[in-house]
Amino acid sequence: MRIVIKVGTSTLTHATGRMNIRHVETLCKVLSDVKNAGHEVVLVSSGAIGMGVGKLNLRERPSDMPTKQAAAAVGQCELMYVYDQLFTTYSHTTAQILLTGEDLRDEERHQNFSNTLNRLLELGTLPVINENDTVSTAEISVGDNDTLGALVAVSVKADMLVVLTDTDGLYTADPRHDASAQLIHEVHEITPQMRESAGGGGTALATGGMATKLIAAQICMDAGTDMVILNGAKPLLIYDLLDGQSVGTRFVGR
Repeated sequence: MRIVIKVGTSTLTHATGRMNIRHVETLCKVLSDVKNAGHEVVLVSSGAIGMGVGKLNLRERPSDMPTKQAAAAVGQCELMYVYDQLFTTYSHTTAQILLTGEDLRDEERHQNFSNTLNRLLELGTLPVINENDTVSTAEISVGDNDTLGALVAVSVKADMLVVLTDTDGLYTADPRHDASAQLIHEVHEITPQMRESAGGGGTALATGGMATKLIAAQICMDAGTDMVILNGAKPLLIYDLLDGQSVGTRFVGR
């Protein structure tokens, strides 16, 4: 299988912005093992701005564009250094790709990206993709890494997009406020009620939330690609998913 894994800031970092070492180490170990089993893996990783906030000792995620871009520049270095060190431990070579919205919207640039990514997979590397937050502005940004993950999955004709986040999946209501909320295991159509219950944004360090994941799911489903939401604090669930077990929430491609 060709699998795109999208991991969010809430999984990679503590609330302080500093790296959650346990989560990151376990994730890299699992993805290395998945590659060892013969699967192709692409990692779409958030976390550059969040890690930059922690490394620069900022009190909160910046609201102005220059400071966001500065934090991304600092955080991206640390993010890729850690990935390279951990994946090298398990004998896998990483490759970094930073994208803007224009790289996906412009036909020629999109084709160049697809060609490069496919060649990297043929060469046996583990590509790590992030939005180029250092130069992205509102005019050229993808918007969030859930959407980026979906666009990458569709571009490379992945069999599945796995979104790792801070919840077990999509619920009938917000489980943080409604104790009766039930986990939805399989979705064949995204309804207005689902969008309404998805609510707004993510954490103080992240830009995503369940609403952006439904947008990503719709992109995948329309292209015939499955998308699964899993709890990023439990990366071992990826094994269960690949073994055919019902974990998280699966959005079934049409």
